[in-house]
Amino acid sequence: MYAVVQIGGSQYKISEGDVIRTNRLKDDEGSQITLDQVLVFANDSEVRVGQPFLSDVKVTAKVQSHVAGSKVLAFKFRRRKDSATLRGHRQKLTVLNITKIAG
Repeated sequence: MYAVVQIGGSQYKISEGDVIRTNRLKDDEGSQITLDQVLVFANDSEVRVGQPFLSDVKVTAKVQSHVAGSKVLAFKFRRRKDSATLRGHRQKLTVLNITKIAG
């Protein structure tokens, strides 16, 4: 059994027990959240596709932690100008544990 959910403009293929990292959510650590924007639900041989969402399928997830992603470096070098720029960025992420897919 799996589902495709939309969280903050990104789509994730998930099943029960999966741990995913998504952009930072406002929910507190340890809280249960319900993801109701389910695009696709598949259970054995049955596949249902929403237009755009399935209203009767709900995904329950637990917020494990809020973390920072790996550092991404942007380096710009200008030859013969004695100029270089180095910038770093760490995206703020939320780690979700998928506990139940009800459909």
